[in-house]
Amino acid sequence: MFILIAIVSDIHGNLPALEVVIEDIKKHDVEKIISLGDVSGYYPFINEVIDILKENNAINIIGNHDRYIIDNNECPRSHSANICLNYQKSVITNENKEWLKTSISKYEIDNISMVHGGWVDNEDEYMMKIKDDYFEKLPFKYFFCGHTHVQKHIKMINNKEFINPGSVGQPRDGNKEAAYCLFDEKIGEVILKRVDYDIDKVALKMKEIGFEEKFYGNLYNGTRIGGKVDSIRYDEDKI
Repeated sequence: MFILIAIVSDIHGNLPALEVVIEDIKKHDVEKIISLGDVSGYYPFINEVIDILKENNAINIIGNHDRYIIDNNECPRSHSANICLNYQKSVITNENKEWLKTSISKYEIDNISMVHGGWVDNEDEYMMKIKDDYFEKLPFKYFFCGHTHVQKHIKMINNKEFINPGSVGQPRDGNKEAAYCLFDEKIGEVILKRVDYDIDKVALKMKEIGFEEKFYGNLYNGTRIGGKVDSIRYDEDKI
């Protein structure tokens, strides 16, 4: 029996983006929603996005930002991220923090493997350069991960496929629309999806809390905080 799966990632507390993605998912005969992690971080609606994921029985794979919340640690490379995380740590409910603690390290079934970061470091590895040899000895065909916020589907020459559904809450590939993907297990079809949402709703909330424009202005351009656009490259050269 096949299952049509909706795969979301890097929601990062962006409620308006998640709402339109869930609305779009419900237009399809989806039987399961899997989050590739980083439900938390950056934007202010941490409790609301967790509530939606709970309502939809979503499976969450732990991301590095989720880990910072759970363990009360800081991001080692971003002062801006830590400012946002500190706000979320101050407002997240005990119930939702406990839900985050139930996140799994990876999801693997049949010929599918899903993680947040990569397959060496599940939580914090950036898969920016895809090489065949990296996946050669891993016993799966379909590899899904998030973390880079770049939507990409690569069919490798070794008959394996790499898929990043992109980011729901903070796209960094130059496209401001919320990203996710659908996966049809029966035929192995990957459908990359983009959905427009009202970024002004996020900006208004961030202003109300007291965040400067630099923390949310990037959403209008689909970039990192600071304006950098990222990309994922497929390199057939052997490692």
